Amino acid sequence: MSDSDDDGLDLARQIARSYRGKGVPGQQPRKRTVRPVKPVRESREDASPLSELLDQVVQNQGWTDKLADQRIFTDWQKLVGPEVAQHAVAEGFEDAVVHVRASSTAWATQLKMLAPRIVAKLNAALGDGSVLRIDVRGPQAPSWKSGPRSIRGARGPRDTYG
Repeated sequence: MSDSDDDGLDLARQIARSYRGKGVPGQQPRKRTVRPVKPVRESREDASPLSELLDQVVQNQGWTDKLADQRIFTDWQKLVGPEVAQHAVAEGFEDAVVHVRASSTAWATQLKMLAPRIVAKLNAALGDGSVLRIDVRGPQAPSWKSGPRSIRGARGPRDTYG
């Protein structure tokens, strides 16, 4: 290659740099100066964690007792154990009574016998006197009032089975 080819190549590079915003043809690209990062102002307060802010809101609104009661639903498996939690679900809590739905009638009977122990565990975790008793219900029977095999004015399963 000759010197004239190198000059043409340099000129093409300079033109390309100018189109990219990196300089003007015929000038050397400027070196970029790095500015030091300013330190954080001393007068600025440190950010507080969101959990602290939420704790203040809960206390100011008086929601502490209601949130403690909701632990029955969120911590059900920890409170009653994994085996019982597999066969029973807490469905409601009002007036210090926990409404529990069992997966079978056998488990409903077992839970009725275990109710005093479960009440003691719940009171130990949530605070003494928060749960007075447990209302255990068996599985829900199917409804015959609607569906593909229902008849208006029929008397329910008696008519279906003979």
